[in-house]
Order: sequence, then C-alpha cells, then structure tokens
Amino acid sequence: MKRGKPSGLSRLLLDWYRTAHRDLPWRRTSDPYRIWVSEIMLQQTRAQAAIPYYERFLERFPTVNALAAASEEEVLALWAGLGYYSRARNLRRAAEQIAAAEVFPGEYEGIRALPGVGDYTAAAIASIAFHSPRVVVDGNVLRVVARVQDDAADIGSSRTRERFRAIAQEWLDHRQPGAFNQALMELGATVCLPRHPLCHDCPIAQCCRARREGTAAQLPVKLRKPEPVRIDGVLLLVQHRGRILLRQKEASARRMAGFWELPSPEELPAARIGRTLGEIRHTITHHHLTFAIKAATGRATSREFRWFSPAQLVEIPLSTTARKALKLARIL
Repeated sequence: MKRGKPSGLSRLLLDWYRTAHRDLPWRRTSDPYRIWVSEIMLQQTRAQAAIPYYERFLERFPTVNALAAASEEEVLALWAGLGYYSRARNLRRAAEQIAAAEVFPGEYEGIRALPGVGDYTAAAIASIAFHSPRVVVDGNVLRVVARVQDDAADIGSSRTRERFRAIAQEWLDHRQPGAFNQALMELGATVCLPRHPLCHDCPIAQCCRARREGTAAQLPVKLRKPEPVRIDGVLLLVQHRGRILLRQKEASARRMAGFWELPSPEELPAARIGRTLGEIRHTITHHHLTFAIKAATGRATSREFRWFSPAQLVEIPLSTTARKALKLARIL
C-alpha cells in the first residue's frame, strides 16, 4: 500500500463512522486543549461516565491558562469520583508548562513529553488536533487487529503489541488520521466488543478473517492476568455537633495525596467505636476492597485531621471511599 493511500478497510471504516459515531462533546471541537483534557479523562474512564466531568471541568477551566492558574486542591475537587488522581495532578503540571511556553505543542514528540501523556494519548491528540499520521493503539484497537488478522498471539506481550501497532499503522488513512483513529476506537467500543462482538453490524466484516473462521469471540488472547486481591477493612464515621472528622492523605501516598478520607481504627486508636452503618466496596485494578463503616466518637490527634461541616464537603477533594461512605450515611 502506498503511503497515504487509504486501504479498503479504512474506506469502509470511515464511511461507517461518518453516520454511526456517538455524539460525544470532545468530538465537536478541534481545540487541542479540550481534546487533551478528554483524552486524559478517557485513559481510565468510560466515555459516558466521563461526559459530566468533562463538561464541569471545562466550565471551570475553559482554557489552559485557567487550569494553570488553579490550585491543586481545586483541580482535585473537580476530579473527585473519576479515580486515578495522578491524572488530575499531571494535567495541572502540564498546563503550567504549556502556559509558560505560550503555545500548545503541535508535534507528537512535544505532546508526548507532557506529564501524564503516553504513546496512545500523544498519538490521539496529535492525529485529532494536528492531523499527524500516527495510529492509536489501546485495548480496543488490539482487539480489532487480532480479529481482523485472526491472530491468537498474546496481546500481553510487548512484541505482539508492537506488531499489531504496525498493522494498524498500515491501515491508517494519512489524509484523515484523526477521523480514522476515532473510527477505529469507536468500532472497538461499540461493535467489536470483548465478549459478544456484533459481527453482523460490523462495517469491516468482509475484511475480518476471524469472522470467516468463526473465532472472533475467542480473540484477542491475553495470557497473563493478575489474580484478584481481596482486602477487608474498617472506616470510622466520627461526628461531633454536626461535623465530620476527616484525615488528609500524606504526601508520601502520592496516588491520593491531598484527598480527605475517613480514618481507620489504626489511625484513630482512641476512638470509641459504635454500631455498623453498612458496607461499601471499591475496586482499584485487581484489588477488591470492602470496608465496614462504623459510627464512632473521638477527636483529632494531629494536624492531618480536621472537622468539616456537611456544606464544606462539596468544596474539598474527597477520596472515593469517603464519598461512598458519606453517601451511605446520607450525609452527601
């Protein structure tokens, strides 16, 4: 295939995408700042779940300069509930760099150098905002490639992922790289599904070897999968005169540093523990956490602790477990 000439697969895919794509807010803009924010949010979050966060975030921070001028606590408060909070910290750090340079980087390498931006995110932003001919490769794309090629190689292998990337790069329409990348991701997200692929609705079914061989549902193959880790714990809901006692994560706990959480009995050893209010569950990658929420009385024992009124809770960054526990207790 000559460089830049669309393949039959890419033509079928782009024709389908023009009429079948979901109407998502980040697809209505060519502003690299807004595309960047959306791609960071979508790193670990489903599109529909990200939409309200995206809209609130851009309402508060409509430009990269507005984000650069914001405090970390303010950014984290708007991000609360999305999880993987290093994304928010990296966004703010990168915004400071962009604001200092007075221009959003227009090349893949410059975008890739921003904090929190990996190969996939850089390729997505570069292709959509700046028409750079770089294919994106995520789990959806790996799945499409494995099925089109009827390839049972382990996608947990870096060698396989690089080979699949090269195949997808060959498919790329260099005249419309952003549209092609979005079409490929859309296909994986809505049609070429992990467990039950909708082959009868697939616009590239005629190109798919796995469909012809009847092996689509068995692909892709990923041999290495971590065993789930189950963790049980207790969190204390300490109240006094209508206020709630929270503890702020230490700076050493970088993933959630700056967030407020309910203390554990180990963190508040002098607390008097009462009845169990209920139970919450939270999952982080392959870690499955279960916390019993218990009413308690006690007092702050260090500067890490602070009392908050219910009205103040909406103004501070709360950990996901704290948010779930406070909703369980009907305080939020």
